[in-house]
Amino acid sequence: MILSISAVLLFGVASFFAVRSRATSGGAALVVFLFGFYAAATGAAGPINEFMASAAHTLAQMRG
Repeated sequence: MILSISAVLLFGVASFFAVRSRATSGGAALVVFLFGFYAAATGAAGPINEFMASAAHTLAQMRG
């Protein structure tokens, strides 16, 4: 659960700065947000969460 909250915070901050620096438009940011929102409600959410947890575990082992 901590990873999920951190990922949401990370992507939220990255999206904020991308829109603020005009690297992307507000419309594109909205589309990306809605895609993530709706993808979370599909069957793809489980495999994506498992992949991200595995990647985080791998990175943690590489660091320490």
